[in-house]
Amino acid sequence: MTTTLNDIRQAAERIKSYAHRTPILTNQSLNEKVDAQVFLKCENLQKVGAFKFRGACNAVYSLTDEEAARGVCTHSSGNHAQALALAAKMRGIPAYIVMPNNAPSVKKNAVAGYGGQITFCEPTLEARESTLERIRLETGATVVHPYNDERVIAGQGTAALELLEDVPDLDVIIAPVGGGGLLSGTVIAATELKKGIRVIAGEPEMADDAFRSMQAGKIIPSVNPKTIADGLLTSLGSLTFPIVQQRVEQIVTVSEAGIIETMKYVWERAKIIIEPSSAVAIGVLWEKKIDLRGLKVGVIISGGNVDLEKLPWQS
Repeated sequence: MTTTLNDIRQAAERIKSYAHRTPILTNQSLNEKVDAQVFLKCENLQKVGAFKFRGACNAVYSLTDEEAARGVCTHSSGNHAQALALAAKMRGIPAYIVMPNNAPSVKKNAVAGYGGQITFCEPTLEARESTLERIRLETGATVVHPYNDERVIAGQGTAALELLEDVPDLDVIIAPVGGGGLLSGTVIAATELKKGIRVIAGEPEMADDAFRSMQAGKIIPSVNPKTIADGLLTSLGSLTFPIVQQRVEQIVTVSEAGIIETMKYVWERAKIIIEPSSAVAIGVLWEKKIDLRGLKVGVIISGGNVDLEKLPWQS
């Protein structure tokens, strides 16, 4: 069973009184720079500063009262952790969050601030998963995976749903890809709503496991990636990979320099704070590895959570 447009519409209805309907911004200097009409779907202005709130909120409010009473749990290095903690707090239930001990302090503090009960672990997938399983067994909480969960995928797809309601004549939508929850929801919503629309993913060159997975026809795990786009370090999941494989036109990799240049340009010219993962999606246009000249391009700005003490252009 895979997520459908109807699931995404139901998610939109379920979360509409909790999540923001984020604005869509345009910027003339960016348009001129990349030679396209760009429409930025500003999930950096979503609650918790990232699109992740949509999926977490849909998952939390999909639970029965009996399930909800036992709480929710997950492992996440940041945005999903914050999102699940806040959604759980809004429903008045506990959220148990497993975080790697090297997660940015700004994200650790935010999760704690939203009431998440944090357990730290070593920064490996094995440590994250074993710690989460222990907590699940101890508490009976429902696991809400950061991306490999149909409720989460449907929730993330609501951003593209709104984008196409507001700008129905887009030629292309670009989203960043890490675990593929946002990309999966986006491509389902987009291709079901508008025949012929192109959906392209941006991925860091230094964490190009999704790009390699598409070429190999199977999931190639991400092994110790080194990129400033810390939201895109995870590998595709068993639910997200088939959706991406079947529906996404292509994955375009973006250099670290391109990510930094794009991020800085958007801060300076568009006057919005975006995190490196968001810059990856705009970086597809910036680096011009594929020809999107003259097209109307929607870009999902995935988030704006940045450690201001460690800006990538400050040496």
